[in-house]
Amino acid sequence: MDINFPFILLCLVLAGTGIWLVDLLWLSKKRMPGQKESALVENAKSLTPVLALVFVIRSFLYEPFQIPSGSMERTLLIGDFILVNKYTYGIRLPVIRNKVFDINEPERGDVMVFFPPHKEQYYIKRVIGLPGDNVVYRNKVLTINGEVQQQTLIDGDKRSLYRQKYELLGGVEHEIQQNIAVDRSDDFSVTVPSGHYFMMGDNRDNSADSRSWGPVPESRIVGKAVAIWMHKEPGWNLPTFDRVGSFN
Repeated sequence: MDINFPFILLCLVLAGTGIWLVDLLWLSKKRMPGQKESALVENAKSLTPVLALVFVIRSFLYEPFQIPSGSMERTLLIGDFILVNKYTYGIRLPVIRNKVFDINEPERGDVMVFFPPHKEQYYIKRVIGLPGDNVVYRNKVLTINGEVQQQTLIDGDKRSLYRQKYELLGGVEHEIQQNIAVDRSDDFSVTVPSGHYFMMGDNRDNSADSRSWGPVPESRIVGKAVAIWMHKEPGWNLPTFDRVGSFN
């Protein structure tokens, strides 16, 4: 389970606000003239507004995430730091995640951050199937509502086990990676239930996704991944900015 940073941040803001109010309503009246505030009160007054601003930005505007695995290669690499738009799919209450205001619905081809149905952990995959879509995956080819999603080979090196391709999905052209030596034996045909989204990684043969744990309920959506703002290789390597920018 991922650390619930929004909950921790909310607790810090509430605690700081509480200390501030106690000082305003009670402690300040008991201090002698010229007596300084305690370090606790001073820190609460200086840090709480900053923490509150961070909380609002992360909860309602943009939240940063780091890519921990290779399931979205070649679109997103391990060590990419991304920004996730928290409002494009609607305004949700922080921590409890209830939607209070609709804006847009996820579109086929979006890269989305969410909680999968089976665990409280952030995942990032691509939206493949919308509610009501019939999704077929057979011989590494994706078909949606009877239409084969066009794939174009990028890397023509036949000695490699990996194939990099462009895939046209709902008008969004993006890169995928396939391992021709892997037979996942997970060919399937499924109709996406109402209020759910079928998710798959761009690294098609190395991704735990809706093929394993089913479609994602709308209530577990976090937001839309929109840009890379930094990249850092594992270890003591310095961050780089050569991958900064938006992506499909």
